[in-house]
Amino acid sequence: MSAGILYLHGFASSPQSAKARFLGETMRARGYADRFHCPALSHVPHEAIAQAERIIAREAGPLTLVGSSLGGYYATWLAEKHGLRGVVVNPAVIAPISLAKYIGPQTNLYTGQRFELTEQHVAELRALEAPIVTAGRYLLLVETGDEVLDYRHAVARYQGNRQIVLDGGDHSFVHFPQYVAQILEFAGL
Repeated sequence: MSAGILYLHGFASSPQSAKARFLGETMRARGYADRFHCPALSHVPHEAIAQAERIIAREAGPLTLVGSSLGGYYATWLAEKHGLRGVVVNPAVIAPISLAKYIGPQTNLYTGQRFELTEQHVAELRALEAPIVTAGRYLLLVETGDEVLDYRHAVARYQGNRQIVLDGGDHSFVHFPQYVAQILEFAGL
């Protein structure tokens, strides 16, 4: 059974994000193209989870979830539900609170697609909060310069897990290319 990665992008993002592309290109270069999954997630939380769970269900080998921002929130819920490992990059640990201020019209940063973030979506996010974070299951990557999310929430939430906390940076996690080898190693690739 071959290990694989399911990458979950953040809010209003897409598989065209720099991190998703870089990870996918690295895996292709190493001969793992068939082990990399990166769906264009729906902006509707329960639909995004259903998309990820379809991929989890059809994979024969162990998957590691790699989630950025809101994708990290989803990755945590899915990892706990399915007993998977997760890499969370500048994760949105309090997504319902963080995103509530964005209720209203939104635009995908990569596709230009317009969509509406609603109160119902925020309620769906509340229902997806993992009640526990299992020690040893995650690799946390955060930068202290994240201008969108307070990295200290993630450090507290993922206590008992391997943590890489880097000074500076921003919400995009500028050091991502330097940590892809560690992500692949964590995933068993």
